[in-house]
Amino acid sequence: MRIRAFRAFRPAAGWAERVASPPYDVVSREEAARMADGNPACFLRVSRADLELPPEIPATSPAVYERAAEHWRRFCEREWMVQDNDPSLFLYEQAVKEHSQIGLVALYHVADYERGIVRKHEHTRPEPEQDRARHIAVTGIQSGPVLLAVRDRAGALARAAREAAARLDPLFEFTAPDGVCHRGWRLMDADDWLNLMDAEPVAYIADGHHRAAAAARVARERAGGSVPAETDAEWAWVMAVFFPAASLRILPYQRCVSDLGGLSEADLLRRVREGFEVEPLPGPAPAAKGEVTMGLRGGWWRLRAAGARPTDPVRSLDVQILQDRLLGPVLGIREPRRDPRLSFVGGERSVAELAARLADGRAAAVFAVPAVSMEHIMAVADAGQVMPPKSTWFDPKLRSGLFVHAID
Repeated sequence: MRIRAFRAFRPAAGWAERVASPPYDVVSREEAARMADGNPACFLRVSRADLELPPEIPATSPAVYERAAEHWRRFCEREWMVQDNDPSLFLYEQAVKEHSQIGLVALYHVADYERGIVRKHEHTRPEPEQDRARHIAVTGIQSGPVLLAVRDRAGALARAAREAAARLDPLFEFTAPDGVCHRGWRLMDADDWLNLMDAEPVAYIADGHHRAAAAARVARERAGGSVPAETDAEWAWVMAVFFPAASLRILPYQRCVSDLGGLSEADLLRRVREGFEVEPLPGPAPAAKGEVTMGLRGGWWRLRAAGARPTDPVRSLDVQILQDRLLGPVLGIREPRRDPRLSFVGGERSVAELAARLADGRAAAVFAVPAVSMEHIMAVADAGQVMPPKSTWFDPKLRSGLFVHAID
């Protein structure tokens, strides 16, 4: 895997906790405004500057991108963000409860993304991709890293990262309001890490497909077409954090259905029993691999698909089996990306949220599915396929503003 060091913009000493913010795409405009309130150095003012504008102004208005660029200039002028004199690589750790993951912050080349050396498992949507491409083009920065996974079969990256973190002094260390501790270190021996990553033939986008696609779009615009592998301009490189695949934590992404499409609960259960083994449960419960938990207002059930399990890497996913055997043919939800009857809940408290939505009438049926594994995601990407929509919830999320890559 070809990577490169870069002259990062980083929060000035003592400013990381004030600057760092959640990714732009996990908070609404209203949530972003609340988080930034009283903190002029909150990076959300750059990553989603619509938080300061009246609600009638669309998030994709030119005024939003101009406001983002204006804020970025102010962050630099006030020295809340400062640029390193020399190119460097970094380590970035996130720790919450018993989980910790340490990744290598570096740049990858757009040509490797276009050739499939950086592999995808999701389709991107045109509107969000265009939004981030405009943001990069107008501000001149990649403000949030792409989260990449590498197989690290021999564990060399994981060992080297832990050893380096133990002997180096951190650039920053703070605990965010969600309880996640963030630490970062600058690496002095860049060549060793470049050689270490040479052993990785491919990397996999875990989180940040739209950021990756947007950076590639801007690079193609700058290149006037496809981006040659030998192009060394800053705009041809994309900021990412490379994590050993085994260290990443993936949480379930659950399904809520607003109505039963004219079926009674008894009719639904009868139809479900045609394709699943059904067992009653005493209450809400997470789903284990190979099963789905279904909640109705009349009770909870464990579902196990009857018959042979598909061997295709996508069709064999529990979430896809749920779609193919129940949501589509029984409830009539054929287009899960667009059907307004279907909504999604991710994260640690997702099963509790499913029960709450049933109780207050926001959902007529809910479905808990097991989290997918990183190995399965990589198998899907290796096969050139895509995961079902809303099937991966990577946690914790990378904070924006801790590392910024200027493309000029």
